[in-house]
Amino acid sequence: MTDSRLAEPRYAIYFAPPAQSPLWRFGSSIIGYDAETGRDLSPPAMRRFEAQDWREVTSEPRRYGFHGTLKAPFRLAPGREEAELRAVCQRFAGDRARFACAGVQLVTLGRFLALKTVSTCAALDRLAASAVTAFDEFRAPMSASEREKRLRAPLTARQQEYLDRWGYPYVFDDFRFHMTLTGPLDEETRARAQAELAALFALSGADGPLIVSEIALYRQEDGPFRVLARYPFGS
Repeated sequence: MTDSRLAEPRYAIYFAPPAQSPLWRFGSSIIGYDAETGRDLSPPAMRRFEAQDWREVTSEPRRYGFHGTLKAPFRLAPGREEAELRAVCQRFAGDRARFACAGVQLVTLGRFLALKTVSTCAALDRLAASAVTAFDEFRAPMSASEREKRLRAPLTARQQEYLDRWGYPYVFDDFRFHMTLTGPLDEETRARAQAELAALFALSGADGPLIVSEIALYRQEDGPFRVLARYPFGS
C-alpha cells in the first residue's frame, strides 16, 4: 500500500460490550470517550490524578475506543467496498452462538493497564482466530511506514511472520484478549493508575461474566474509531 492511501478510513473488528452495560460504561468513562455515540466523556472523580493528567494517561486508548481486538485495524484492499465488509460481518456473526467467559480483571500488560479475562477463554480465542482469517481478504497490505512502526516493538520470529502474513503480530498462538485502559506508563505513574482503576472497577458493577453475543465493526476517519455497526450472533 502506498502512503497516499493512509488518509483512507480504517476498519477493525472488535468485541464491544453492550452500550448500556456496566463494563462499557466503565471502560468508556475511563478512557474519556464513548465510541458508540462519538462523544468525549469526563473522567470519573479521582484521588490520584487531575483530569487533564488523566487525559494524557488515556490518550492512546481513546483513539481506538473501548474494545477487545478480534481483527486489528486495516484499510480496505483495492476493489473492496464497505458494504461488502458489512455483509461478511453479518454472515460471520450469524453463524455463531453466544458464549460466556469467566469475567475480566485489571492487569498490567507490559507498560500499560488493561482488563483481561480472569482465565483463558477458549471460545474467545477461537472467535479471534476465525476473525483474523475471515476478514483478511478485506485488508490492504501495510505501507512501509506502518510495517516499520510495528517492527519497533520487540517481536519474536513467529510474530514477525504473523505481521507479514496477517498485518498484526499478536494473533493465533500469540493472541491475548485484553481491553486497554491506558497508554504506556512509567513505573510510578502505572502504580498510581493501577490503584485508582482498581478502586473504580470495584465500584463499577462490571465484574460479572463476560458475555460475548455479537461483534462490532469500528471505523476511523478523521478522529478516533467509532462503532459503525454491531452484529448479533445467530443464537
